[in-house]
Amino acid sequence: MQNVIPGRKKTIRDIDVRGKRVLLRADLNVPLDEDGTIADDTRIRASLPTIRYLCERDARVIICSHLDRPQGVVVERLRLALVANRLSLLLGRPVMALQDCIGPEVESTVAGMSGGDIIILENLRFHPEEKADDASFAQNLAGLADIYVNDAFGASHRAHASIVGVPKYLPAVAGLLLEREVNTFARILKDPERPSAAVIGGAKVSEKLEVLENIISRVNLLLIGGGMATTFLAGRGYGTGASYVETDCLDAARFLEAKAAERGVRLLLPRDVVVAERLEAGTPFQVVSADAIPDGWAVADIGPKTADEFCRELAGMRSVIWNGPMGVYEIPAFAEGTRRVAAALANLNGTTVVGGGSTADAVRRFGLADEMTHVSTGGGAALVMLAGKPLPGVEALDDLEEA
Repeated sequence: MQNVIPGRKKTIRDIDVRGKRVLLRADLNVPLDEDGTIADDTRIRASLPTIRYLCERDARVIICSHLDRPQGVVVERLRLALVANRLSLLLGRPVMALQDCIGPEVESTVAGMSGGDIIILENLRFHPEEKADDASFAQNLAGLADIYVNDAFGASHRAHASIVGVPKYLPAVAGLLLEREVNTFARILKDPERPSAAVIGGAKVSEKLEVLENIISRVNLLLIGGGMATTFLAGRGYGTGASYVETDCLDAARFLEAKAAERGVRLLLPRDVVVAERLEAGTPFQVVSADAIPDGWAVADIGPKTADEFCRELAGMRSVIWNGPMGVYEIPAFAEGTRRVAAALANLNGTTVVGGGSTADAVRRFGLADEMTHVSTGGGAALVMLAGKPLPGVEALDDLEEA
């Protein structure tokens, strides 16, 4: 794969890792069930190619990651031992979980490692210094290794010690997952096959405003769904019932529609919607026209006519970016719009890139993740890239010297 990481950053292919101590920043922030077991190991599996690459070259692999949000204190259920166990099972080799990420015991264990050994440091966020990008904490992490590899795309929008601090003290390069994620977004944004489309959903326009502003000049078709569509509908003067509307984004919604028209981009909003008395399972719901949402009812999904139109329009695209579900897909009664968009993209004869977070969760729920060209492991990081902004974790890596 040609390296098109913005700024031409080095990857693990550009340096000699043989026999070296490698501090690998992975994103092993997996969702947990209520009983503390791993609900979805997608992110662990996504890290395997880089880990295998390093082990095959007899590197001593020191993995670090965060898990959830322990707020700078030790939370027993958020220890990384369970991740180490799953990783060991997937790799078919031992993975040792340590009880801390810095300190004399960690240093002693690292000193005793042999080529091909793998250890996982304890949850980085047990230390408040991680989120604070504390220099001393970063130096202590860096002191464990000869080389730093960032493979944590899902955390690379964070200016944390393990993301932007450690690269100040070690040779710092991208892992295979980070390279693939950044390359994929860079390509589909800068040089997509035409015609191209973006499907943007989710709850709030404010959370996707920069994405919409950046993407509207890069696609031929823009489809708006999810809760954020009600703000656009309100911008047209439609009644939106009890739906959540960001009144401070009405002007932005109108501006985006005008900008789309000016650029010749077709921007489609729902023509019908599923509305419910409450956004929860078991509540009464009905399908209504988008300009006839009844008082006291809230939009829960795009309607069947909208789904038909969206799918018909997408069928003619050669590349599609999708970020944000079409409705409250976690509830079966409100999942049909998201499922139908997912199915349309799964059958597309072209490139389909799915932003992380809830969109990635949705396509996995529907069993369609393997039918997409790329399903991102990062929610916030994907949004940053779609907004055309640099990722701090990528910017911190070493530049690739031009031949």
